[in-house]
Amino acid sequence: MTKLQDLADQLAEDVLAAEAELDDDRFYEKVAKVLMAASPTFQEAYITSIRVRLAERRGREFLEKALAAKRGEIAEEPVAPVDFGGMGH
Repeated sequence: MTKLQDLADQLAEDVLAAEAELDDDRFYEKVAKVLMAASPTFQEAYITSIRVRLAERRGREFLEKALAAKRGEIAEEPVAPVDFGGMGH
């Protein structure tokens, strides 16, 4: 990774970790607006890191639910969301 990517990824990790404490699951969008005014290049790298982390989080939740269903820990198997071709939140 480049220094830009490293910094953006660390910020994305910190922002997503802070969202629960801030009780704002869209706080990352506010940070993105601040970054856009300062550096569109950095903002783009940050948003990419956010999307990757959110996608990983959703994939992991789906995996955990599927395994729990298979083990009989929950009543029904999770349904994969419909793919409309975007990452949307």
